[in-house]
Amino acid sequence: MNAPATAFQLCLTDLFLKRARMHPEKKAISHAGRTLTYRELEVRVRRWAAFLHVCGLRRGQRLAIWSENRPEYLELQLAAARLGAMIACLNWRLQGAEQLHCLRLVEPAVVVVSSRYRQALDALAHGVARVVDLDEPAVSEAFMRALEDGESPRPDVHPEDGFLILYTSGTTGLPKGAVISQRASVARAMAYASEYGIGGEDGFIAWSPFFHMAATDHSLATLMLGGHVIVQDGFSAAAICETLACERIGWLLAMPGVIEPLIDALKSASPRLAPRLGMVGSMADLVPRQQIAELTWLVSAPYLNSFGSTETGLAPASGALLEAGQVPENLSKRESCWCHIRLVDDDNQDVPQGTPGNMLVRGPGLFSGYWSQGRIGREELADGWFHLGDMFVRNADGALDFVDRSKYLIKTGGENVYPAEIERVLLAHPGVIEAVVVRRSDDRWGEVPVAFVALKDESGLGDFLEAHCREHLAGYKVPKEFRVVAAEAFPRNSTGKIQKSQVEAMLHG
Repeated sequence: MNAPATAFQLCLTDLFLKRARMHPEKKAISHAGRTLTYRELEVRVRRWAAFLHVCGLRRGQRLAIWSENRPEYLELQLAAARLGAMIACLNWRLQGAEQLHCLRLVEPAVVVVSSRYRQALDALAHGVARVVDLDEPAVSEAFMRALEDGESPRPDVHPEDGFLILYTSGTTGLPKGAVISQRASVARAMAYASEYGIGGEDGFIAWSPFFHMAATDHSLATLMLGGHVIVQDGFSAAAICETLACERIGWLLAMPGVIEPLIDALKSASPRLAPRLGMVGSMADLVPRQQIAELTWLVSAPYLNSFGSTETGLAPASGALLEAGQVPENLSKRESCWCHIRLVDDDNQDVPQGTPGNMLVRGPGLFSGYWSQGRIGREELADGWFHLGDMFVRNADGALDFVDRSKYLIKTGGENVYPAEIERVLLAHPGVIEAVVVRRSDDRWGEVPVAFVALKDESGLGDFLEAHCREHLAGYKVPKEFRVVAAEAFPRNSTGKIQKSQVEAMLHG
């Protein structure tokens, strides 16, 4: 006899509530000198769920949040999970038109905003009827009264229900909303625990924005595992050092752009920090190898040689750590135990060992598809695999070496930037004839965008371009350099298409 489908169901809320019952007085979230225990956090989550239900949020609907890192962000995520709603985590670095696209894409029933971003939200013609300001006294009062009329609602939620919508840059230049189900969130937590030995005694410093996979995935995983999340409103090397001195941390996220100031702060720490850290870092391919050695020596912990994406979580090629205090001889990666990887050619045929191939991934932590036109589009998963768009080689020992991106992508300080989104803005300016954006290596950020432009009037030398880009793009997407060239100088193929690889070579010409 087949067991009822519900016998196999386990959702994020189930795991969080179990932790709250097991150790109610244990620290759950800390921020700015204030700490919530698991008991206190569970009550606040029930209150938020009741409050949002009164606001009209129902299972399957979308809640958008536009806020800096603060405890309420995680509380709202847990409340959305309880209600079976999806929470779209808006990237506060985006400018007006980009942000409006993200809002209209998900058609939220409710938008929750902090006072820091309320003015920016009000400036958009978003059309959302219910806006909740986290810092309004009336909202605080309604929140505190939310449970007066009874218990918090808890509908029958399925593990495949969409939960998080995290925005990732699209090749067309507009952000796409990757839908992470409750199943995927639970699987990512299990992979995090088993792959790296993370447990309930390990904390996590959530300093990177909660609209990113790294902070959200691993904060939620920490709470599902019974650990302590230390929330920071942005990167502060000094605050991280203070936390490392008194807390056991499972993984300290460090990426290009923050490693150098972190090293400087660690050098100033006296005495040298106790070895309370499990591992540090991410994206080793974008970090100078000497920096890897120096950082890991300072914290007495290995470097996480990771490779993943918003759509996959850390899983695909993140099964290896680089030894502390050593300059790595190579950056070969190991396939995670929590997924299956294929390397294929353009015809989706497996390539032989030693031959570059496009990485395909299958596993329980995989996203459900991209949100589009009121539904989860699963076209990217139609053949049963997710195509990352990255090229790897599998070595004789099974290790994986990163080759390049099959679709041109710039990774700058942990952010994904597709040249198309910058080129679209440049080409919208009436003074620009042609625009091509390429990547340039950078010691601090890993990679940065550089724009080659042809102008109608070259006498201005493109001084206006940076201001134009800053008006329409997030700061990290603004090219670090603008090179004005003649339109005929762009290298093209036989069909007239500009050859980006040859433009990139012009950086060194």
